[in-house]
Amino acid sequence: MKHVKNDELRNLVRENYGKVAEAGGSGNNCECSPAATSCCSTDTDTDSKVEGSAETTSVVLGYSQEEVTSVPEGANMGLGCGNPQAIASLQAGETVLDLGSGGGFDCFLAARAVGKQGRVIGVDMTPEMIGKAEKNAVKTGFGNVEFRLGEIENLPVADGQVDVIISNCVINLSPEKRKVFNEAFRVLKPGGRLAISDIVATAELPKRVKQNMALFTGCMAGASTIDALESVLGETGFAEIRIKPKDESKEFIRDWAPGHKIEDYVVSATIEAIKPKRAGEKE
Repeated sequence: MKHVKNDELRNLVRENYGKVAEAGGSGNNCECSPAATSCCSTDTDTDSKVEGSAETTSVVLGYSQEEVTSVPEGANMGLGCGNPQAIASLQAGETVLDLGSGGGFDCFLAARAVGKQGRVIGVDMTPEMIGKAEKNAVKTGFGNVEFRLGEIENLPVADGQVDVIISNCVINLSPEKRKVFNEAFRVLKPGGRLAISDIVATAELPKRVKQNMALFTGCMAGASTIDALESVLGETGFAEIRIKPKDESKEFIRDWAPGHKIEDYVVSATIEAIKPKRAGEKE
């Protein structure tokens, strides 16, 4: 990817996200797959088919049936690679930040968990996604959710405001992951935590994969190794770092890029870490 500038990569991802938002999502991990023609097409997908397929996909990713049916129609686009809600342990009154909030699915689930005294902020760099999420927010009636346009490398959030950061299959898309985690550390309160589902590399990615732009925007070619992520998180200042790969995720990752055998190189994983309560402290 060195031959492609970071801004070019971001623009490619932004364009891809925009198309997904306009198509309404398909429930086939369009955001995390390279083939827009197979999963982003609106020619064969009616709204009802999209919604039903999204629910099925989300259950496979680890959400409960109750969770996928509790959000407004159109919020769950069937995207992602796991369920950050399962590891977030959200508490009433907490402030939650969702990196790459898309249609707002995880934000609305988080809003229920933190209650009226809590607050949820969704950040996405795609205007189409922000517009979609804001329309969905009107349907929920939640007054504790807001969406902001911005990049995860430059978060539109003040220092030390957030208790928990969640994210679902988005950080791998950033060409500047160190900046993402620096920003995450900045906006977290002391004692705040990361609860992330993302794609990680379990083996060195072949050159043919790294240079495939479709595989990059499809959440695969930009994956970092577990060792690299642990190193960046530690250097950023995070403690209690836990990255757990989910081998069972190979089953659905195989379908993201048929014929590429991408499942031999990447898997979904949960990424957890804590910002120490005092500078330099390793809890």
